Amino acid sequence: MRTTRRTLLAATLLAPAVARAQAPWVPTRSIRFVVPFPAGGATDVVARVLAERLQETLGQPVVVENRAGAGGNIGVENVVRSPADGHTILMGTTGTLTVNPHLYANLGFDPLRDLAPVSMAFTTDHVLIVNPQVPARTAEEFLALVRARPGALSYGSAGSGSSTHTVPELFRLAARVDIQHVPYRGSAPALNDLVAGNVQVMLDQIPSAIGQIRGGQVRALAVTGARRSGLLPDVPTVAEIGLPDAQATSWGAVMAPAGTPAPAILRYSSAIREALAQQAVKDRLAAAGADGVASSPEDLAAYLRAESAKWARVVREARITVN
Repeated sequence: MRTTRRTLLAATLLAPAVARAQAPWVPTRSIRFVVPFPAGGATDVVARVLAERLQETLGQPVVVENRAGAGGNIGVENVVRSPADGHTILMGTTGTLTVNPHLYANLGFDPLRDLAPVSMAFTTDHVLIVNPQVPARTAEEFLALVRARPGALSYGSAGSGSSTHTVPELFRLAARVDIQHVPYRGSAPALNDLVAGNVQVMLDQIPSAIGQIRGGQVRALAVTGARRSGLLPDVPTVAEIGLPDAQATSWGAVMAPAGTPAPAILRYSSAIREALAQQAVKDRLAAAGADGVASSPEDLAAYLRAESAKWARVVREARITVN
């Protein structure tokens, strides 16, 4: 009887502590949501859509702060150096989290070590497009052409180290073909030169190229995602044309400074999942060319490690450097 009473007494004393431990984290002031790119792009649009929903759910203002520069490194470092109290989060991307650490020798921080995963946020696939004058109407014909004429064709990109550079290099390695790289200052001028015929090929993000594809100014041959795109249902995936190793997706993920309390991480992850399940949010992201994708912090951590290993190999084998 004495043991039972002691057990009950202990349980009674512990109950308030357990309740406190299980209570959801609540922010006490406004939240900074850092986007490491200028306003207006897909990454910024998704962050602003999520910020509205997070503000409603968490009961505090969520302010999107654009800190662009150095391929996104300036914004990421700002979050890395911020207090890990749950009031600063980052919209990280493929490049800033898993490519840049292998491109910049003196980065000064490690995103996988110095940031805590919260949740995936969105994905966008790339599409292999060619100028209509290129004598290839299918991806198979294109591969035959570039293999017969090594080094004769060139592809445009948004600049060295951008996704429109790394994704084509992954494609080139998987297909074992020689296509010359021509870097531009952004995707728009590269796409303009593709339409003009000054470069013949591009692996652009689908949202960026869909207008030119539908207008017949460029020809779409393959998409890089795991499934065909709803925007281009008749265009095969790279796996369907025999290049499964060329599969690649650009993505965004919400991160926080390392050391952010676990209850805050879980609260954000849950709120993001709830937001991305709403049809109104899905529609707004689709209008920006993005697919909303949520995840647990643990699944995101595993995905980041796999993506980092993949892009490290591409940077190394393709000998990608930044100016």
